[in-house]
Amino acid sequence: MIAITVPQKGINMSLREKISEDVKEAMKAKDTKKRDALRLLMSAFKQIEVDERKELNDEDIIKIIQTQVKRRDDAASQFKSAGRNDLVQIELDEIAIYMPYLPKQLSDDELSSALKKIISRVGATSAKDMGKVMGTASKELSGVADGKRVSECVKTLLS
Repeated sequence: MIAITVPQKGINMSLREKISEDVKEAMKAKDTKKRDALRLLMSAFKQIEVDERKELNDEDIIKIIQTQVKRRDDAASQFKSAGRNDLVQIELDEIAIYMPYLPKQLSDDELSSALKKIISRVGATSAKDMGKVMGTASKELSGVADGKRVSECVKTLLS
């Protein structure tokens, strides 16, 4: 007799598989906003795979999601300045759909603490040393803190 094991949802599942499962669930639930937003992500994954001829890992997928979130955020701010609040809400809704797939972001206190450690490690003393700090910080805090937040915090800490 052959034993068949059925994997449980969410256990040892790649990020891409999780998103694919969520597309199916959104289709079953007739949640068109979520379905369409996640399909856009899936198409971005495929586009990168075709363009760069490589298989994406979870790190690559997180970077793509971060890019998509940033695009939506930029679009929302442009729509807001143009007075198109209806379109702002669409962009913000998509960001809300993408956020659960990203790593948990550092709180302001956690970010400040991490940057203080980096500043002391690289020996930064003034705003002139911001480049050294940002280089290290962008590598170490990639995915858990937005670059704009990191930059603002570094400026505050070095001034």
